[in-house]
Amino acid sequence: MTIDFKGSHFPKSVILYAVFFYVRYGVSYRDLEEIMAERGVEIDHATLNHWVVKFSPLIAANAQARKNPTAVSWRMDETYIKVRGKWMYLYRAVDRDGQTLDFMLSERRDTAAARRFFKRAVGTNGVPDRIAIDKSGANLAGLQSLNVILKFTGTGRIIGIVQSKYLNNIVEQDHRFIKRITRPMLGFKAFHSAAATLAGIETAHMIRKGQLAQTGISAFKQFAALAA
Repeated sequence: MTIDFKGSHFPKSVILYAVFFYVRYGVSYRDLEEIMAERGVEIDHATLNHWVVKFSPLIAANAQARKNPTAVSWRMDETYIKVRGKWMYLYRAVDRDGQTLDFMLSERRDTAAARRFFKRAVGTNGVPDRIAIDKSGANLAGLQSLNVILKFTGTGRIIGIVQSKYLNNIVEQDHRFIKRITRPMLGFKAFHSAAATLAGIETAHMIRKGQLAQTGISAFKQFAALAA
């Protein structure tokens, strides 16, 4: 999907540079405003926020469509993200090699949220052989619910469920990059902007892990290529 930048008062390259810098390096919008000014671009932090919220989900969708194939053994876990002063839940899944599969911000940590996340991840990546989760009853119930759906839709595939904290170490370690980037952002003011920004952060993390198979070009150029 080609992203439309029509109507913007700045060149596409400037917009993409600002968005990439924010989601990759973990700065505040005030800091980013100063950084852009040092490069001769006078722009206020509200506009920078608008760019990140508008374009990050579109770029993330293209990254999901273009990423390398992933393994059929998954690891799933949640981490915490503060929005409007309250802790919310970022559901995340990686494969056995640590490659990002999918992510979803949720206001609740319950069976419905877990089921929604698993359905989303399977819709994006296909049905895995097995998924390792923690001891959460909600995650177990959500995955079992998805298996019922798979059984009665005639796919012939049932996902193996493994509850093991040891196997989930890889996704817990992977949370650290996301938390390191979000920490300097000083919290999110709205759910939709948090979800959009996290999509950009996850995309930058995928590029960092080499999931787009674009060797020989910089991380920023890989990010910018996702807008084409």
